[in-house]
Amino acid sequence: MTTLRTNQDLDPDRLREVFGIFPSGVVAVAALVDGVPVGLAASSFTSVSLDPPLVSFCIANTSKTWPDLRRAPHLGVTILADHHSSVARQLAGAVERRFDGLPLIVTAEGAVTLDDGLAHFDTTIYNEVPAGDHTIILLRLSAAGRSQLPDPSPLVFHQSRFGRLHTG
Repeated sequence: MTTLRTNQDLDPDRLREVFGIFPSGVVAVAALVDGVPVGLAASSFTSVSLDPPLVSFCIANTSKTWPDLRRAPHLGVTILADHHSSVARQLAGAVERRFDGLPLIVTAEGAVTLDDGLAHFDTTIYNEVPAGDHTIILLRLSAAGRSQLPDPSPLVFHQSRFGRLHTG
């Protein structure tokens, strides 16, 4: 085992490589803004609290999408399934094509979720916490539901690649 030492070079490329060893799930965060779906993919999603019901994700401070998305009164969060790797790439791509061909559910409050996701959350922004070059977005749940798929398997992001969990 390598011994950790202080004052080592913690450059962003090295950190990205080390951080990438930890696998994470992937979510879509989306809403109607001025009548148009706006959204992004995030791999930093986590549950935070049961009382009050909170979840979070992190967004880069350089995001061009977040300033528009945060104006929405409600945000939809979809936990992506293992067959959604192309959807995650699409949501990270060209803004004007992010929702092309995707089956969407839109609530009366404007939260947007993907119809075939593993779980769906209708949320509101609870707090935004500055954290270095990112902001931690805390979301309060208004509603939650899960897919009735018999064998749900989440999309996993690991070492800069999308994959799936292996059972057995």
